[in-house]
Amino acid sequence: MSIKETQNRVRKFIRQIFGDKFEEFDGGERFIGYEGSTVVQLVVRPWDEEETIVECLCYVVYGAKITEELMNFLLKENAKMHFGGFSLAFDNTIIFSHSVAGRNLDENELKITVETVSKISDYYDDVIISQFGGMNAQQAFENKGLTF
Repeated sequence: MSIKETQNRVRKFIRQIFGDKFEEFDGGERFIGYEGSTVVQLVVRPWDEEETIVECLCYVVYGAKITEELMNFLLKENAKMHFGGFSLAFDNTIIFSHSVAGRNLDENELKITVETVSKISDYYDDVIISQFGGMNAQQAFENKGLTF
């Protein structure tokens, strides 16, 4: 399946499921929405000549103190997850993400992916901030002028 075909499929599903809650960027390569205190991003990427990947990620906490204790906490929480996991972006922003194959992507799979990733992120931003500092994605976006 081509990138364009996957982008069109994601665009269609996003509109059906979430209406105007998501904005499209880069010609359909990225879709960004806001759920609770988190920023949700869908990115369509090539996998190989015949497959694409749709990555769903949320920016959980910006500016947390990255310590061994925090890394230990995130790894232990990853072990509890049914799918997806925590990681660090290049600027040490804590993210939570899960990827699905684009070729057989259906509306329900995308809906469950977005809802689950965003709910996990929205829950954990409070937990992480209370223990390790930082700010949630909405605060970073509003207070620091950050763009995701």
